[in-house]
Amino acid sequence: MIVTVAAAAVLICLPFALALAAVSDLFTMTIPNRVSVAVIATFIILAPFSGMAWPAIGMSFVAASAVFAGCFALFAFNIMGGGDAKLLTAMALWFGYDQSLLQFLLAVSYAGGGVTILVLLIRTQAPTVMALGIPVPPSLATVSKIPYGIAIAIGGLFTIEHAPLYELALRHFG
Repeated sequence: MIVTVAAAAVLICLPFALALAAVSDLFTMTIPNRVSVAVIATFIILAPFSGMAWPAIGMSFVAASAVFAGCFALFAFNIMGGGDAKLLTAMALWFGYDQSLLQFLLAVSYAGGGVTILVLLIRTQAPTVMALGIPVPPSLATVSKIPYGIAIAIGGLFTIEHAPLYELALRHFG
């Protein structure tokens, strides 16, 4: 019973948190801290109850630490936003220290390139788009930053089935 509830929570919580982060970043250019905290807390609570081995849980924290170190450096040089760094670190917990983390980071990179091109196109054509009556969030038309939380969410949703904890939950119902 507990394992079934934990598996269902795994399948629901992470996609919801990613969608919330993407929408928030799109409209406000911020990813609320509570989203990253929820992603971390959900992992910490659900991983032991979902049947994930303790060494795998430990390696997930190693992966999160490595991603945090890289993101912190990017944040220190003003290349990455703080919310993006926190969300990527939280997501690294779910992907662990194996090839799924690399798949996730590559997917985020590709999605980030696509989001960046799309945002730059929207910004160059903002007056025309707005004149046509198409609603554009002010964050896309005027702010000089890129809402990278959207790319993190896209990369996460495309690769989530490779995350070890998510695989365990899928096997439980499969």
